[in-house]
Amino acid sequence: MAYAAPTLAPTALDPLPQPYEYRRREAVEPDWTRFPGWRDVTAAQWRDAQWQRAHCVKSVRQLREVVGPGLDEAFYADLETDQREHATMSLLLTPQVLNTIGPDGPPETGAWYRDPVRRYMLPVASDRQPTLPSHPLASRDSLHEAEMWAVEGLTHRYPTKVLAELVTTCPQYCGHCTRMDLVGNNTPQIAKYRFVLRPADRLDRMIDYLRATPTVRDVVVSGGDVANVPWPRLRSFVDRLLDIESVRDVRLASKGLIGLPQHWMAPELLDGMAELAAKARNRGVSLAMHTHANAAQQVTPLVAEASRALLDAGLRDVRNQGVLLDGVNSSPEALLDLCFGLLDNAGIMPYYFYLCDMIPGAEHWRLPLAEAQRLQHAIMGYLPGFATPRVVCDVPYVGKRWVHQVDSYDRERGISSWAKNYRTSVEHGDPEALERTYRYYDPVHTLPEAGRRWWSTPEALALAGGAA
Repeated sequence: MAYAAPTLAPTALDPLPQPYEYRRREAVEPDWTRFPGWRDVTAAQWRDAQWQRAHCVKSVRQLREVVGPGLDEAFYADLETDQREHATMSLLLTPQVLNTIGPDGPPETGAWYRDPVRRYMLPVASDRQPTLPSHPLASRDSLHEAEMWAVEGLTHRYPTKVLAELVTTCPQYCGHCTRMDLVGNNTPQIAKYRFVLRPADRLDRMIDYLRATPTVRDVVVSGGDVANVPWPRLRSFVDRLLDIESVRDVRLASKGLIGLPQHWMAPELLDGMAELAAKARNRGVSLAMHTHANAAQQVTPLVAEASRALLDAGLRDVRNQGVLLDGVNSSPEALLDLCFGLLDNAGIMPYYFYLCDMIPGAEHWRLPLAEAQRLQHAIMGYLPGFATPRVVCDVPYVGKRWVHQVDSYDRERGISSWAKNYRTSVEHGDPEALERTYRYYDPVHTLPEAGRRWWSTPEALALAGGAA
């Protein structure tokens, strides 16, 4: 029998058509001089972290001064209404962040309304879900982090991991912030919680707790944003963490790497980071940074330069923890463009994409669980396995769960049920903590008509009036 030669795969010149077509996209720093208010800003000023902080946009008036006449009055009125009636986070944009909105040309109202960075960093009232802007079960501290404080600002939620909140401010404020109860300035809608202890005392108590709790091996140092912690204080805290024998992983959380990369390129900071990284290596401890980019256009050359400088200083990894947001990154193409931009241009590892938490005013951003499952399926097979992000749901009293780990899912009512395999710090005396299921809820406006009707029934209202 004659041997039949196998059919050869298409060559690089004749590729198979794919649902997503990969191509290398070079990072671009948008031209900030397209804004009338920054027409005379030099490259040296732009690279200066203090200049960036001093020229943040904190009000509609300041936005007008920078942007000029390109946006119409309806847009500014839309923004003012949102700040007055809806916003859970005050307006704060670094020039770096603002420069990634509408990056392809002068400010123009229609383009700005469609822009993904604008949609989550500069929300306007017309973005909000008109019939139900907040889910009936939304809450200010939707993950109950403060309930799990071992000491003020130290959340002991997982058996081997803690979250250390060092500061309650950030270089920029994101509308979907899961810690909107604590982080940032008061808004007309939300009076923020404030730490009581002095910063030095809080940090001392955190260190004392970790020394006395050897089951904790992993410390996420966050806030707020560690870019807003004075560097000597942050360096001292991390240095003390590295002296605790049981601590084996330290993760620094900073969206400032995306929104204020200039901060992380300061020579004295990089020198100090190199010393901390060397100490971590000598102890066999992983020291890494976690950042937060949600759209590919945020990965600019300055972000790439800062990320690679931190890696050169000795950090083990820089990883991205994004949030799935409708109209921002809610398509496979947008997610993959972002992941490849992070990986190819900045050496940043795509790590997680979270479903947006159930905080007030977030329904227009949130996606249903089924859509998150679809997105996870759609991005598989394109990125290297080690750089394929997991899409997760952060379930109250449970923690991060891969979206396909759901135990049961009522798609009509948008109620998913989840099991857990450990007790949080508030459940030591609860013998049934590992037996019950815990719920997460889809946005009501995404449900079929029968499901939307159910959420207005006495049964649903009773659920909303009780425990989630």
